[in-house]
Amino acid sequence: MKEYIIGIDAGGTKVAYGLFDRAGNLLDRCQHPTDVHADGPALCDKMIETVGALLEKNGLTLAQVHGVGVCMPSFIEFDKGLIHMTSAIVRVKNFFMRDYLQSRLGVQVVLDNDSNCAALAEFRRGAGRGARHMIYCAVSTGVGAGIIIDGQLFRGSYGCAGENGHMLATPDEGFLCGCGNRGCYMSHIAGRQLPDRMRARERQAGIESGECWNGERLLRAYEAGDPLAVAEMEHMAKQLGVLVFNMYQFLNINLYVFGGGLVNLGPALFDRAREVFDSYDHVKMPVEFRFAALKQDFGIIGASELLI
Repeated sequence: MKEYIIGIDAGGTKVAYGLFDRAGNLLDRCQHPTDVHADGPALCDKMIETVGALLEKNGLTLAQVHGVGVCMPSFIEFDKGLIHMTSAIVRVKNFFMRDYLQSRLGVQVVLDNDSNCAALAEFRRGAGRGARHMIYCAVSTGVGAGIIIDGQLFRGSYGCAGENGHMLATPDEGFLCGCGNRGCYMSHIAGRQLPDRMRARERQAGIESGECWNGERLLRAYEAGDPLAVAEMEHMAKQLGVLVFNMYQFLNINLYVFGGGLVNLGPALFDRAREVFDSYDHVKMPVEFRFAALKQDFGIIGASELLI
């Protein structure tokens, strides 16, 4: 009897795997670093190998698996299972990942964008429970969104709805993103571009610190009053607040659930982003900002929800 589901969350930093029963209970999990230089087949072959190891560890076989859900930080044409591009793993593009995995695993595979899966997970099991509409906002290595309208995930015409990180904040100005454009919100907010942004600030100030900038280092420097860190945090908060305000104006959805690694920046980023949002919102209807409730497992849970 096919009693198990596997959820795979492939991000720009790690690939996580969860083994679930059909009721959605997480039974086991594992992960490995993401090979950001891998192409589609190489990434999938590593997934297949790891799925086999996870099943073997639990005394199971693929014959007992109902299906595999996979979420990727990619532009995905959902109905075709086609990845057009992946800004965090740039060689994974123009690749029919669903069919590749399905033909080799011999079980049903469902592929979707990581923010869509996170939105499903938080709406059904996390911070969005009981809501009618919700937008999940991923703020991490990358920036993205998953949109829930009337309890249903909205994917758009080609399955690519919610790519708010690639909306243009400063068209043709700023850092180049993996999407091929300069000046998208991703380049202004995301953790992947944080080292570039901080090195540019240091060069402008005539400093060569040699620091390895990441979110944790940024927060420490911000709390210590480092003027470059304070300026960067203000910049990120301003861009994030404007991005959420624009989504609110366009869709009039009043619940925003934030997840991803940069939520660890806490009030330094999100309280200020809320202030920016409120400064532009002159109607003042109730709008909620919440943090995701499912912590590090939201991706694998969301991927499994594609099959539940």
